[in-house]
Amino acid sequence: MEQNSIPASKVERAMRFVKTGAQIGGNYIKHYSKKLVDPSLTKDGLHEDNATDVYNALSELKGSALKVAQMLSMEKNVLPRQYTNKFQMAQYSAPPLSGPLIVQTFVKNFGKTPQEIFDTFEMKASNAASIGQVHKATLKGKKLAVKIQYPGVGESIKSDLRMVKPIAFRLLDMNEKELEKYIKEVESKLLEETDYDLEFKRSVEISNLCKHIPNLIFTNYYKEYSSNKVLTMDWLSGNHLDDFLRLNPSQEVRNSIGQAMWDFYDLQVHELKSVHADPHPGNFLMNMDGSLGVIDFGCVKEIPQDFYLNYFALLVPELLQDETIIKRIMLQQEIINKDDSLATQEKITDAFVKMTRLLSTPFKEGSFDFGNNAYIDEIYALGEEVSKMDEIKKSKEGRGSQHALYINRTYFGLYSILNVLGAKVNTGIRNWRDPLVQFHQAN
Repeated sequence: MEQNSIPASKVERAMRFVKTGAQIGGNYIKHYSKKLVDPSLTKDGLHEDNATDVYNALSELKGSALKVAQMLSMEKNVLPRQYTNKFQMAQYSAPPLSGPLIVQTFVKNFGKTPQEIFDTFEMKASNAASIGQVHKATLKGKKLAVKIQYPGVGESIKSDLRMVKPIAFRLLDMNEKELEKYIKEVESKLLEETDYDLEFKRSVEISNLCKHIPNLIFTNYYKEYSSNKVLTMDWLSGNHLDDFLRLNPSQEVRNSIGQAMWDFYDLQVHELKSVHADPHPGNFLMNMDGSLGVIDFGCVKEIPQDFYLNYFALLVPELLQDETIIKRIMLQQEIINKDDSLATQEKITDAFVKMTRLLSTPFKEGSFDFGNNAYIDEIYALGEEVSKMDEIKKSKEGRGSQHALYINRTYFGLYSILNVLGAKVNTGIRNWRDPLVQFHQAN
């Protein structure tokens, strides 16, 4: 169903959150009334109703509110499956805007309607997600993708995040300081995502630096048909992950796509220090010839050098043997602090070392089968166990550098996609470990 308007004022948007809160309250009353009649009733129906009401509200508001849903859909070890299943729709199938709002955006940015600019323009969106939606168009024989940002998205980010905060606090089960770091980093990235001029620049830069990677495909962008609210590019063929798997691709094709994705991230992280930090299925297009199309560079994380030197050192087995180096890194990464008791420092350090050893498994073997569900399940189980530790959950301090939020998200997203794809990839192509060993042993 098309959406004819987006609540724009703070009052309108706040009232939508209030309405959702009332709906959720009603769902609880309904659930416990039924439970009086049937004590064996589970919370599955309650979760389903709440997930639907929350998603409907966030998708109506769009922008940062819907982006939070998209991010939460990747937190499979935190939320009940009813939420993650519903929130996954935010990745590429949110309710689209209606025709009048689309035309209004074009006239405001170009002084012309889309029909006056392109030879053909499909008013029905092909994909609609959190920040904008994509339309098919043609011009001079070329098939184009035109991404249009939802009206008012950038202006509502700060107020939206304040209103989303109680929902995130409840669903993510973070302490106050951790949530503050989370919200601060999310806000900075969302503000960047609404700057289509910046996305245009980053798209061109990263595409040019990574285009030599085998089986990786990038689109061409058109400056004359782009603005701060509209991006025009060549149309890329391919299918999103779920649709692609329905085509029953061979293991060879899966491995080819998985290798292209791994090499893409490996180069960005360890050489460019600038990474496409939104690895969800809606941002990749997969083809039966084993090629992978990469789209949407709105969320790019610049990796500070001091953070890089310490964060990735924890993935190097040689450095995990030195307790002095580990403690220095843990302090620098703000995972522990000097005011913690020795017992707290040791318990948190042991947990994080155990987690990093598990996460570094693919790097140790040269070749790794990400289709191993037991490995991915172990990551999520250990992540849940660590997040529920009293030393972390009840801490008055936010644990971990704010830079880690999007890097963690990037790797969890990458591992998850490769797992669903069932890909086996060569993980030892790039030697980034030796320089880290040399740096830390010299300091």
